[in-house]
Amino acid sequence: MNKTGKYIQKKTKCECIQQDDGTIVIYSALDDIENHLLFLRDDEKCRFELLIDIFGVDYPDKEKRFELIYNLLSIVHNIRVHIKLQLHESDMPPSVVKIFNTASWFEREVFDMYGIEFADHPDLRRILTDYGFKGHPMLKDFPLTGYEEVRYDIEAKKVVYNPIDLPQDFRMFDSLSPWEGEATKINTKE
Repeated sequence: MNKTGKYIQKKTKCECIQQDDGTIVIYSALDDIENHLLFLRDDEKCRFELLIDIFGVDYPDKEKRFELIYNLLSIVHNIRVHIKLQLHESDMPPSVVKIFNTASWFEREVFDMYGIEFADHPDLRRILTDYGFKGHPMLKDFPLTGYEEVRYDIEAKKVVYNPIDLPQDFRMFDSLSPWEGEATKINTKE
């Protein structure tokens, strides 16, 4: 790990690793995220003054289903940091809009796509889907077809929501079993 990574690990007392591309990954606890972000932004040896993105990952089989990743950049030191935070479905991470103004839209996107609510967010509402949208489309258990069909009705001159109508019943496919097609039937001569 480079000098900056060792310094961050010593000051935050968190597990840190350095990826092959030089990015430092910090594993933070929910209660420490604000302090870690303030430290990384304000410390002269760090100066991670840009929050590039906040994104989520859904791991439905894990006890802590969600992972939030804060992507920071230090222009002065030309280093990136990813702060990873694991969350239960019921956890409500604090909004970091007061630390980084850019967090507002990133947190709204995470809320819209994953349903993770941020405590004390000044304007937490959907940003990519429409306000009547049901569910959160980046969850692994969200149905591929969605819950409703959305279309524009020319005669009514408005957007119309209809229940999904699938002509074929849903079938569960076993993706691990080999597919046996016509090629296996051709080789029947002995």
